[in-house]
Amino acid sequence: MLEYGVSPNKFTYPFVLKACAGIGDLNLGKSVHGAVLKFQFGDDIHVQNTLVHMYGSCEGGIELGRKVFDEMSERDSVSWSAMIGGYARLGLSTDAIDLFRQMQISGVCPDEITMVTVLSACTDLGALEVGKWVESFIEKQMVNRSVGLCNALIDMFAKCGDVDKALKLFRSMNGRTIVSWTSVIAGLAMHGRGLEAVALFEEMLEAGVPPDDVAFVGLLSACSHCGLVDKGREYFDSMKNDFGIIPKIEHYGCMVDMLCRSGRVKEAHEFIQKMPIEANPIIWRTLISACCARGELKLAESITKRLIGNEPMHESNYVLLSHIYAKLLRWEKKTKIREVMDKRGMKKIPGSTLIELDNEIYEFVCGDKSHHQSKEIYEMLDEMGRKMKKAGYVPTTSEVLLDINEEDKEDALNKHSEKLAIAFALLKTPPGTPIRIVKNLRVCNDCHSATKFISKIYNREIVVRDRHRFHHFKD
Repeated sequence: MLEYGVSPNKFTYPFVLKACAGIGDLNLGKSVHGAVLKFQFGDDIHVQNTLVHMYGSCEGGIELGRKVFDEMSERDSVSWSAMIGGYARLGLSTDAIDLFRQMQISGVCPDEITMVTVLSACTDLGALEVGKWVESFIEKQMVNRSVGLCNALIDMFAKCGDVDKALKLFRSMNGRTIVSWTSVIAGLAMHGRGLEAVALFEEMLEAGVPPDDVAFVGLLSACSHCGLVDKGREYFDSMKNDFGIIPKIEHYGCMVDMLCRSGRVKEAHEFIQKMPIEANPIIWRTLISACCARGELKLAESITKRLIGNEPMHESNYVLLSHIYAKLLRWEKKTKIREVMDKRGMKKIPGSTLIELDNEIYEFVCGDKSHHQSKEIYEMLDEMGRKMKKAGYVPTTSEVLLDINEEDKEDALNKHSEKLAIAFALLKTPPGTPIRIVKNLRVCNDCHSATKFISKIYNREIVVRDRHRFHHFKD
């Protein structure tokens, strides 16, 4: 176009910028932005909106997108939605929700796309109270409740700890799609309600809705979390035989997880070896973790060394091998693994826990003392520890894979991020208030045991979402 001497106009650039966003080419997007300024279209709101969208869609461009957004003299709902969407796309969910609050103050009414994006951010953070507020806002503003928006609400409630509300919304909606069914099936699976998930899947078939590959992931996950191994095998076989769906790596992963959870480690290993597609590192790490839990440490060591050979820069493999050596009491080898990680600049992903109180999100890491109420939080931790031990709690010190004495191991367990978050909640909420927290990693056995005691002692319902599922504690 430029070579033919045809000058672009304000309608041209949005299409070009959307193309840059589609391929995620930040440098190309920057050059187009330069042309926008050169030809003096930088003040057009449609061009500005597309610039924000482009930068939010390209890796490393979010700050440039925010700069364009902040410099806009006028913003409409598309402007806000583009910026909020950019944050949500990058997992910057707290920023997305904060910007949504600013949008309310500005007086701009959000559209359906904005609401879906904000609900996605709530889902990521486990921010149930904010999600409830968004639902209330939708009702008050009479935002069109499309099937897509209803699906987003269902997914939010299911993944933020209120699967019963998700089920209620599902039952009340018209024009359900496969996404609607799948969201509830997956939600029930995450909450350990596998039999209900299976029943809902059968209801879906009776309603004449054909399942897709995503529905089977939720179904197999439900069977896995509830130990329905034989039922899981039947459904896995029916994918191809009855529905013509070729199992993907995610379905094989569910089967391996199912066998591992039921203690059939060697059977899981054989299953992986017979898979028609190559197992990915996630599947192998699932098997390794099961091997460690079941005492198959030699097999775990062998597989982990092979993984390191294939993925020499993935920190999770080194962490697993380090844990294996700790369980074998090979402290020198464990130390060497840590030295290799340090030399290569690799760090273990720190455990962190999010908690939502009064529509604010708080994050704690292990041993965290950054909170302005740290003194009170640690005093509450001490109180919790005394009451738990009096009630019969025994710390699971085997979870601490360090060559230190028992007292130091107990102290290390006491500072886990989920316990800090629970202590904070006990300080800040009235007696009887449910506590909901979100852990970025798997909840360790000690924290699982301790949370049972805390729930009973303080008469609190505690809901913990970790990277795999929900854990419900209620006396």
